[in-house]
Amino acid sequence: MANTELRKEIDRALDNGTLRGALGKFAREYPVARDKAYTGYDFEALREKVKEYKSYSRDHLDEVVDEFERKMVGRGVKVFRAPTGDAANEYVKKVAAANNVKKVIKSKSMASEEILMNEALREAGMEVQETDLGEFIIALNHEHPSHMVLPAIHLTKEQVADLFSDYTSHKNDPVIAELVKTARSVMRAKFLEADMGISGANIAVAETGTLVMISNEGNARLTSTLPRVHIYIVGLEKFIKNFREIAPILKTLPRNGTGQNITTYVSMFSGPTEAYLTDEEKGEKEFHVIILDNGRRALSKNEDFKEMFQCVRCAACLNVCPAFQFLGGHVFGGHAYTGGIGTLLTAFLTSKERGRDIQNLCLQCGRCAEVCAGKLDIHGMILKLRKNYGDEGMPFVHKFILDVVSNRRLFHSMLRVASVGQLPVSRGKPTIRHLPLFLSGMTEGRSLPTVAPRPFRDIFPGITQNVADPRGVIALYTGCLLDFVYPGIAEAVVKNLNMAGYRVALPETQSCCGAPANYMGDRANAKKTAELNIRGLEAEKYDYVVSACPTCTHALREYPELLEGADKDLITRAETLAAKTFDFSKLLHMLGGIPGKGNGAPLRITYHDSCHMKRTMRVFEEQREILRGQTGVELTEMKDCDQCCGFAGSYSIKYPEVSGPILEMKVNNILATTPEAVVVDCPGCMMQIRGGLDARDIGIAVKHTAEVLAERN
Repeated sequence: MANTELRKEIDRALDNGTLRGALGKFAREYPVARDKAYTGYDFEALREKVKEYKSYSRDHLDEVVDEFERKMVGRGVKVFRAPTGDAANEYVKKVAAANNVKKVIKSKSMASEEILMNEALREAGMEVQETDLGEFIIALNHEHPSHMVLPAIHLTKEQVADLFSDYTSHKNDPVIAELVKTARSVMRAKFLEADMGISGANIAVAETGTLVMISNEGNARLTSTLPRVHIYIVGLEKFIKNFREIAPILKTLPRNGTGQNITTYVSMFSGPTEAYLTDEEKGEKEFHVIILDNGRRALSKNEDFKEMFQCVRCAACLNVCPAFQFLGGHVFGGHAYTGGIGTLLTAFLTSKERGRDIQNLCLQCGRCAEVCAGKLDIHGMILKLRKNYGDEGMPFVHKFILDVVSNRRLFHSMLRVASVGQLPVSRGKPTIRHLPLFLSGMTEGRSLPTVAPRPFRDIFPGITQNVADPRGVIALYTGCLLDFVYPGIAEAVVKNLNMAGYRVALPETQSCCGAPANYMGDRANAKKTAELNIRGLEAEKYDYVVSACPTCTHALREYPELLEGADKDLITRAETLAAKTFDFSKLLHMLGGIPGKGNGAPLRITYHDSCHMKRTMRVFEEQREILRGQTGVELTEMKDCDQCCGFAGSYSIKYPEVSGPILEMKVNNILATTPEAVVVDCPGCMMQIRGGLDARDIGIAVKHTAEVLAERN
């Protein structure tokens, strides 16, 4: 699908007030419900167990699946291993034909959605009825799920009432209890008339040959028990070895999915049961299990993506994703799987092309990884996926820009020219509120800072560093923003480190950290900039290397991994650089802070945690301790202080229509604390938040931690 089509989908989603209202309400309520459900439980310990059990089964897949099949076959179950979705659908049609099946009922199965089983059976002349309430609703609306756990979350009760009215040919009032009654009355007849039932499974236990289903409506249990023929379809990733391993999954999945302690129904099946073969005759029902591969076995052996087998399909990654909150699964997803994990599943199991498009919607904020029940590094795998797509070729414009940024001399020369060329749009002011023509989206809802008249590299030689008996020398890595946009932050860093007893050096041949290339999937340019910085920073000569940008800090520390397989000497130097590199607040805290406690002037602040600072480097207490140590500073935490501001590097340029609403939420949370200043440790976040406040004419300052300290001491 062309990127222009994805943009049309984005626009439709953002214009859908019902969708935004429903997803926004759920996003606000979900964290509270989830936290309450985990009261008394150690989530980290639980998900460590889920990871352990699921990864063991993945690494011993043949052994586990063989044991499961033996147990099932021994009880009279017919087991079919489907290498592809088409093979699975053909098997179901074959079973249906042998049993003269006309009517099929289904309980929710993501695997059947993945392989478009409903469509295949309908083409074969069968009537297929979804019995899960959400799936039933979206089937009436001729849609695929918009959420993996709450498939109809995007529809209002009024819309559902209209769908039910059309389906039943009588008026349905938009009252949830009444709509549920209607669904039950419709379903009851379908259950009794069905010739065959098809179900998914949440867990498949090898030791006992048991399939486990969890649900809230009872439809899954009826689908499994009433029809004379029943087929389970279960993906290879659902297997665990022992029965005791069910426990952590049952404790995490409902709490993560909907904030429940446990679902209403937990059903377990280990073989065929008695059923009515005719209206009067009873007998053992026909029981089939389809074990679906469809690309999963290859995934289990892929070192970059095999973690996907640890997923329990709880959809917590969707529930906390800022982009999903505004776009929903019909945009941020494929026809079966949605959100962060859905991006990965779509790319490998259903549509590589769709995966290529939607992986760009990930902000790389990392919230998904914090709540994942299987401890998956979801955003990290999306980044690897992005790099794989980048290796296959990038849009010309993107590649050209990254080539320029990775050319230190050319890029720096262009920035110097821009400091003069920006005057027609900046009109001599420090911010640009409006850009012309096709660039206008970049200033929608925010202003942009101008390029500084003098870069920091020109200012640094004139800085006097009066440090008597220095404790050591620290190399300052400025990155692009501190050097050419916010040189005042770099000056503040120097002043603070001088007060801490260190002299500061500025290696002149340092270049872009490579994060833009890395996060856009351009491995070649990312490696090029890494080599330039390793040689340019010469970390071997200094006690530490400091950056005042968490993204840059993370990039420098990741060079050994990025350059894996390169020259041994280069790797050794990369490791030295990584070991000595720290973000400003972390390093200052390590060094014991600064002697001064500030001038005592009152200052009300709130603090915004950047995604890299909080989630990647786990630095969130140090800067608060330093700031609170300044007399007169009053820190009030804002709601969702660690939620992404929407900048996310190039994301705010590529998708300003998504970045804007995310920024609006951040601005509202800031205003609720009535601060005089918002303090940040990320220049990118500063650009985004300051631009959002400026565009709304809100007179709240946005300052880097280094600036606050330097101004008060």
